[in-house]
Amino acid sequence: MSGGTSGTNIEGEAPVSETVVETDEATVTENAELERTLGLSGGLAIGIGTMIGAGIFVFPGLAAGNAGPAAALSFGIGAIIALLVALPASELATAMPKSGGGYYFISRGLGALAGVIIGLSLWFGLVFATAFYLVGFGYYAVDSLAEIGVAVGIDWVIPLALVFGAAFTVLNVTGTENAAKLQNGVVALLLSILAVFLGFGVLDALGIVGQPTAPEEFAPFGYVPVLSTAALVFTSYLGFAQVATVAGEMKDPGRNLPLAMVGSVLIVGVLYVVTIFVATSAFGAERLAAEGETAMVAVGRDLLGPAGALAILFGGLLATMSSANASVLSTSRAIYAVSKDALLPKWASRINLKYGTPHVALGMAGGPILALTATGRVEILAEVASFLHLIMYGLICVALIALRRDEPEWYDPDFRVPAYRLVAVVGAVSSFALIGFMQPLSQILGIAIMLGSAGWYFYYARDIELKGAL
Repeated sequence: MSGGTSGTNIEGEAPVSETVVETDEATVTENAELERTLGLSGGLAIGIGTMIGAGIFVFPGLAAGNAGPAAALSFGIGAIIALLVALPASELATAMPKSGGGYYFISRGLGALAGVIIGLSLWFGLVFATAFYLVGFGYYAVDSLAEIGVAVGIDWVIPLALVFGAAFTVLNVTGTENAAKLQNGVVALLLSILAVFLGFGVLDALGIVGQPTAPEEFAPFGYVPVLSTAALVFTSYLGFAQVATVAGEMKDPGRNLPLAMVGSVLIVGVLYVVTIFVATSAFGAERLAAEGETAMVAVGRDLLGPAGALAILFGGLLATMSSANASVLSTSRAIYAVSKDALLPKWASRINLKYGTPHVALGMAGGPILALTATGRVEILAEVASFLHLIMYGLICVALIALRRDEPEWYDPDFRVPAYRLVAVVGAVSSFALIGFMQPLSQILGIAIMLGSAGWYFYYARDIELKGAL
């Protein structure tokens, strides 16, 4: 092959020589680094775009059925826990702006065993989350077609989800910048739609416009379901951590990583709470539960007629699309990071010289995603993803305490968490405690994945010594 510039290492190391490029392509693809092409807007788009899909367009009906109007409190609890983890993750990310996010932080703070368990669990956690988003996309695609007079039936949900899952994988192979451009555009349009819809919805809920509705009991089933619903909907808050998985591709990470992670949690948390308030005020928790995954379409129709239903359908398509696209990107980066440390075979971290993307890792992400999407089990997919991420979030907080205690020479974050011990301890305890409110099947599947990851460490990676963080 001819020499090129794709093998340049943009993280401060010497460029890969032309001679090596021409004589050993495998060496280049295994040693090349990802390019820093993402700015603050790209980081926010990944965080907001991943989180906004499930929380607003798939969960309201399911959450209201479990907790009634108090589902708004469930989303608020999720946002607080996410913020308690986003702060420690921001400090760790500015000290270690590498692809892999939580895996990288935990492996450097707590050792290779914890790193492998979290790295492989993050891989599968993101796979479950992406499959969940794709199934939600399938529901919205079918309802959108029905709204314009093309009745394809519920049997088309999974086939449409599979087609678009494959398409997002291919898109990410062709370049991170292409995927980021799609993400930026989708999120900007989505936020515009939501601003109009929620603005009118709040006026309606307050009785300023529309017909007044009878108030409902805030927590008709008690407060334990509020916590179990928080555990279910926590999948909605996975996006801020996915920003950290692409840290190796962020420009000016010391500034942009904390702003993107904390900012995306704050923006989306407010949107979730307002959405549930609007939905339960306009429609009632019982009717929302009966509508299921596309309950927000019925809310849009109730508030603004057919135009409102079309706007929500279009918004739901955009939201689930952006969640799935960002998750495919982040899943591949988790695989890439574990492979770069030789805890998976090195060929998994090869970089495509034409597009500068980890094409092997993307294939290892896309295959399992499509397999789980085919099951269509929405709540199980969401809870297993939440389980695995909550374990990672708790250990991120523990890793911050360990690294602050040891202060290795390379640890020099641009951002430091104020009152870090208090924030980290509360974040870790809250993350682990929320797992106890999940349904047993989700807990069993999550534990099985972690045990399988530990088994892989003892079989393949126990003799591998990790390099320093920088």
